[in-house]
Amino acid sequence: MPGFVRLAAHPLRWRLLTELAVGDLRVRELTALVEAPQNLVSYHLRLLRDGGLVAVTRSSFDGRDSYYRLDLDRCAQALADAGAALHPALRRAAAPPPSPDGWQQWPRLAVLFVCTGNSARSPIAEALLRHHTTGGVSVTSAGSRPKARVHPHAVQVLRERYGIDIAGHRPRHLDTLRGRRFDYMITLCDRAREACPEFGDHAQRVHWSIPDPATAGRTEQDSPTAFGHATADIDTRVRHLLPVLAQTPEAHL
Repeated sequence: MPGFVRLAAHPLRWRLLTELAVGDLRVRELTALVEAPQNLVSYHLRLLRDGGLVAVTRSSFDGRDSYYRLDLDRCAQALADAGAALHPALRRAAAPPPSPDGWQQWPRLAVLFVCTGNSARSPIAEALLRHHTTGGVSVTSAGSRPKARVHPHAVQVLRERYGIDIAGHRPRHLDTLRGRRFDYMITLCDRAREACPEFGDHAQRVHWSIPDPATAGRTEQDSPTAFGHATADIDTRVRHLLPVLAQTPEAHL
């Protein structure tokens, strides 16, 4: 039996996969969502990790804690392999991250990206979502403790890889958005997730646990590489977000 079928066929593991498909979560949060004992959840998470479908990263807010994330690209490849194992006619390459080209008109939605400094991760996500939706989705970013300026490596990597210029971005504080209505509020920083205020019951809260590329590199030479990895991760997540947004009922901004 193909590995994906064997892993996903278990009811509890399928619940864990579907919860992680929304965003990154800690064990205690998954335990509450699936209503199962923590030792049982941890056991099945280990099996999913061993199968390559789930990854774990240490929380940058509390080093004793960890966030689990679903690798959607690995899941797509595993599904393709399972089809080929059933019949050669079902063999096909794993689907790439969704492209915005299939949607000519985006629903009227507002998305907020949040990290601590609003100088790297959240402005990168803001720029990429605006780019991939050609401005069809209202998107902004903010920080819980904004820096004085956008990080130069964030400017460089977006300009070189995507032709996007965020040199004019000015980090802003979350407090400046009080009273604004958002359909999705996505935190990219473990620390900011804990400090992020509520924006009403309407907003769908999602977390992407992405290490700060400004502190990930041990040397000045490592820093551009760290920004490249973080930007690629954010771009993959944004592309996987596109079909979710496209299927969200239109909001009235």
